[in-house]
Amino acid sequence: MLSRIGLSIRRWRRRLSRSEWITRLLGLSTSPQSPHAPGLILIQIDGLAHPELLKALARGRMPFLKRLIRKEHYRLEHMYPGVPSTTPAVQAELFYGVRQAVPSFGFLVHETQKLGRMYDPEVAALVEKRINTQDRDPLLTGGSCYLSLFKAGTKTGEAHFCPADQGWGPALRKASPLAIAILIVTNLWSLVRTSALIILELLLSIADCIRGIIAGQNPLKELLFIPTRVAVTILTRELCTMGVKVDITRGLPIIYINLLGYDEQSHRRGPKSAFAHWVLKGIDSAIAKIWKAAHTSERRHYDVWIFSDHGQEQTQAYEELNGRSLGDALSEALSSLPSAPQIKPAAPAKKVRFERARLFGSEWMDKSNIEQASKQEGDKAPTALVALGPIAMLYNIDLGGANRADVARMIVEQAKVPLVLYLQDPKSPASSPVHGWWREGPIALPKDGRKLMGNEHPYPDQAAEDMANLCRHPDSGDFMMYGWCTGLPQPITFAMENGSHGGSGPNETHAFTLMPEDIQPPDPSLGYWRPQDLRTAARAYLRGAPPKRMDTHRAPQKVLRIMTYNVHSCRGLDGKLSPQRIARVIARYHPDIVALQELDVMRKRSGGLDQAERLARLLTMDLHFQPTINIKEERYGDAILTHLPARLIKKGILPGPPAGKGRLFNPAADEPRGAVWIEIEANGRPVQIINTHLGLSRTERLRQVDALLGPEWLSNPRCTGERVLLGDFNALPNSAECKRLGGYLRDAQEQAPHHTPKGTFLKVRIDHIFLSAGLKVKKVLVPKTSLTRQASDHLPLIVDIEIPPRVDK
Repeated sequence: MLSRIGLSIRRWRRRLSRSEWITRLLGLSTSPQSPHAPGLILIQIDGLAHPELLKALARGRMPFLKRLIRKEHYRLEHMYPGVPSTTPAVQAELFYGVRQAVPSFGFLVHETQKLGRMYDPEVAALVEKRINTQDRDPLLTGGSCYLSLFKAGTKTGEAHFCPADQGWGPALRKASPLAIAILIVTNLWSLVRTSALIILELLLSIADCIRGIIAGQNPLKELLFIPTRVAVTILTRELCTMGVKVDITRGLPIIYINLLGYDEQSHRRGPKSAFAHWVLKGIDSAIAKIWKAAHTSERRHYDVWIFSDHGQEQTQAYEELNGRSLGDALSEALSSLPSAPQIKPAAPAKKVRFERARLFGSEWMDKSNIEQASKQEGDKAPTALVALGPIAMLYNIDLGGANRADVARMIVEQAKVPLVLYLQDPKSPASSPVHGWWREGPIALPKDGRKLMGNEHPYPDQAAEDMANLCRHPDSGDFMMYGWCTGLPQPITFAMENGSHGGSGPNETHAFTLMPEDIQPPDPSLGYWRPQDLRTAARAYLRGAPPKRMDTHRAPQKVLRIMTYNVHSCRGLDGKLSPQRIARVIARYHPDIVALQELDVMRKRSGGLDQAERLARLLTMDLHFQPTINIKEERYGDAILTHLPARLIKKGILPGPPAGKGRLFNPAADEPRGAVWIEIEANGRPVQIINTHLGLSRTERLRQVDALLGPEWLSNPRCTGERVLLGDFNALPNSAECKRLGGYLRDAQEQAPHHTPKGTFLKVRIDHIFLSAGLKVKKVLVPKTSLTRQASDHLPLIVDIEIPPRVDK
């Protein structure tokens, strides 16, 4: 009955859903998959480092993410994004499994010797084309993406705000004027809300602009940042959030969204600033909306994973620190070379207004600048400097016979660049060792990585290896200059910004993942993720991989975690039939023993699946099943799963309702009831575990309780040691049945310290765990999360019990 009511409510909500109306009016395709098929939403928070996330959680900036950690069993872990610590590099590794697809956000393209910036469509398309030639399977095939630099396998029209695709354009052009009008009317509240947020952000931007001008910032740049801030912080976030909700309604298998705002504000004022942390409230709200839509989807069973692509360093601009541009400093430092290269600022391209893309010296050169220089110098590639964030690259410099180590030394000592790396033999990049120079003299990578990174770096060996490999990238410069190494008072950026990333600093290379606990993590010995690991986990999840393996314990086991769970034939309140979802509920709580009721085996109503065997296989646990109904090949009953060594003692049918004259058979009320009994050994003592599911009538339950307390079960001579009776009793705690059991055993929920008994079905307690007197209750859980509320009409009941040690006579 509860399931039918819930399904009816969901159907009406679906009919009134704005996302459903948008899908229909725009004629968007929907997924043909069944509702229990897995779906995945990848939410990237651009530029948020793990340490800054912890600060935001502590300050209450991200209450929904805190709720996921505290109540929804999400696990916050570290992620190393690699060097360069940039969005395109991370996206290429996540989507295609290719590390270091680009050397920086801006670089000199090897094939054309033209300046490339990753927000340019032709450059993003070129990089993606290179990756596709490696026969890589893109992660987002069949899905959609928002604010991604790469299409990553999405169809035309499914990559929104992507340099290489038109996004929503085709769908909107096909829609009739009437459909557009209906869309506006049905989304009027969202439009009003978004407009209000834009106005609020505009006022805050103006106030911050005034503060910046008073503090001595460039007035023109402060004014130009106002529309950029409003567009990135509010408009794109709200539009993309709405689009993701529509794609959830459509049932696309995988959806990626990159939530901007924090990264942009951090570049402007610094990653630690209140200016940047203010944006996180809106990002948290957007994630909450997506989460809610994902967990009410009719077309798929979605999981939501949250991560960042990199962090940022609080930096000082090179030009402010040294009073001149990097181009001028290099020209002077290298003036003693025979070729005496002149690296001077070119005329700035008027259309280049992105603060993140600002380049210094000849780094101002746009495509036309380099093309003009190429014509003037003939076939000889022009000398070029590309400096973006904390990485600068010097290309095509004529050494005139000078030693590369001497050039690196001059750059460090005279141009005041913290670190310079180069290949010893550029003609053989694959085998050439990587050397460099810093304030303490010559250095070699990756051998001297820990010396260069210092004790504060979370990934010194990995970063050093990546920096060495980056020197071998075909688009890297002849000399790679870094604005950070250990011992600096403050990291340096080669752009006019207060926050920076792209290099190897301890914060910019310290990202995070926030994922459900039952998702298999990477190698536990590493203790961190890489984008490649996220890709592997995503592909496994979409293929229906089992949840994280259950813990395996070695005897003696002093504390047992026991769970009882009526799984309602693995059909949730949303009508979805999903043993995988039940397995995920169980896996999140790591029980040693699981007592399950209402399992279908080979029944037509549940797709002919052996649910007991399926759950045991997903959880890598041993199975003991007791059928109470056998109709030809179809069975239905209860089971005990455990990863501990166990011995089956007994399984059988309990007494039914008493026979009476004129009594008609009722299939629901007269359903046979049974029990299954196993014995395990814990802390040197035998422990008896009996799982049961009692009947619906009081008279029947009393007969069944008497049977369980009698000589066939709990009073059996083989029932020695400590005893646990658990299951769905269909009886309230103050019922005659529970009182009769209470004369022999104790109710675990009433014995737990500092615990108020909680209901497992609606708000009543009909699932129970009864214990013998020698067992001590340590903890009781009745988890009420989004997953447990949807997976079954019952909540699981979990008890941690302490086993007393064996006393040898």
